[in-house]
Amino acid sequence: MKGGFEVVHATLDMIQPHEPIWDFASVGFPTTSVSSIPRQAVENRCSNLERNELSEWVEQVTKQLIDDLPAETETDSSLLADTSMVCEDSFAPSPLGDFRARKTVRRSFLDGSGEENQWSNEQGNQTNNFCENGVNGRGLSRLDEQGLSLITLLLECAVAISVDNLGEAHRMLLELTQMASPYAPSCAERVVAYFAKAMSSRVINSWLGICSPLINYKSVHCSFQAFNNVSPYVKFAHFTSNQAILEALHRRDRVHIIDLDIMQGLQWPALFHILATRIEGPPHVRMTGIGNSMELLVETGKQLSNFAKRLGMSFEFHPIAKKFGEIDITMVQVRRGETLAVHWLQHSLYDATGPEWKTLRLFEQLAPRVITLVEQDLFHGGSFLDRFVGSLHYYSTMFDSLGAYLPADDPSRHRIEHCLLYREINNILAIGGPARSGEDKFKHWRSELARNCFVQVPMSSNSMAQAQLILNMFPPAHGYSLVQGDGTLRLGWKDTSLFTASAWTSQASR
Repeated sequence: MKGGFEVVHATLDMIQPHEPIWDFASVGFPTTSVSSIPRQAVENRCSNLERNELSEWVEQVTKQLIDDLPAETETDSSLLADTSMVCEDSFAPSPLGDFRARKTVRRSFLDGSGEENQWSNEQGNQTNNFCENGVNGRGLSRLDEQGLSLITLLLECAVAISVDNLGEAHRMLLELTQMASPYAPSCAERVVAYFAKAMSSRVINSWLGICSPLINYKSVHCSFQAFNNVSPYVKFAHFTSNQAILEALHRRDRVHIIDLDIMQGLQWPALFHILATRIEGPPHVRMTGIGNSMELLVETGKQLSNFAKRLGMSFEFHPIAKKFGEIDITMVQVRRGETLAVHWLQHSLYDATGPEWKTLRLFEQLAPRVITLVEQDLFHGGSFLDRFVGSLHYYSTMFDSLGAYLPADDPSRHRIEHCLLYREINNILAIGGPARSGEDKFKHWRSELARNCFVQVPMSSNSMAQAQLILNMFPPAHGYSLVQGDGTLRLGWKDTSLFTASAWTSQASR
């Protein structure tokens, strides 16, 4: 295997936009890259950086809103402090960490008695104070006042939904959907527009008694590629995982890689390139690609096979158009003498694996040499108010990071926000009507793996170096943060951790 710096530089060469490793045109992808954006445009976008502090204001005003309520009852103690994965190093703990939702007491504010308006006026005065003084003295006063007012009303709607005052929530949400536009120059207004739309769907589902299943979206894949072009998040997931897999496959002649949600397989050509140039020669690679569309899987298999052939590498592709947690282990076709690697990039866009306890059971049965896991630092379970507060903070941060780089009228930005981020928000808040549908979600997958005969493999210095190289592809003033600790790598925006990469090995495989 190549030495550490050789691997890093080889990887950097492969991810440079001017040397694409994949024929995007053959799968209908645009080839727009970071380097193709004019320098003046980048400078103009960087100048908007300090205006994009929405997530910090959300933390402050949400905590203030909760602290102002009478403390009569509390929800389950397992709230945001237990479910939000916050980095322990340079990522600062969120002010929402000690959040405790008081649901039933809100009825007195939302029952039409007139007290609601009084409380709203008081909160409006606090909002003005936030606008005047900012948060942490970092320019929050530049956020437009209308956006902050909309966020405050959105918080009111969430509390109304949490106490089943759906009529009042519906009234406020109608008002919000008319006031907030997803095309607005303000990040706050764009966030409110999408959250209001998702919450409106939830209210309607609750009235109709609908328990909608999670939906798989085939059309989002091109938007996923646009997301990859304008931010480091997807590249971070791909290349840190590739490095962990490469190290686990050191000097192995026959390898089997299982991708639990392969999409177009854009992650794998970079790994193939390094495997094909090993001193000891390339291994035989067999890949099991799992997804929801056999047509897409077959096309992905052809693309990967053609690429492997050009590299002179022996390759097999086995598609499974079914969720990983719903398959039988015999469908994976494990062969004696193969070194098994599993990759799982989690997201909130759709349910890629099915019941999580079945997914964990399959992991135990397969006993892979390595599992690479990339998680959004966002919990999908718990009460509605828990999910609302956590997702509002998370996606405000995501919208901030996009707003610092792309102007309000950029088509790619709208495509990412509408086709990816909104659908994730909708799946977290709206799916299931009055109650969440589907199986219970694990709070922390890493904790579950540790309890079930898996050992964490610390992410290496090479993984850290590659992740830093990826961040260097984007203007450094943008505020992306990279932290290595507890054996993981965390990528975030400012002080908020957004994605965490980790690697695991089965004790049986050792």
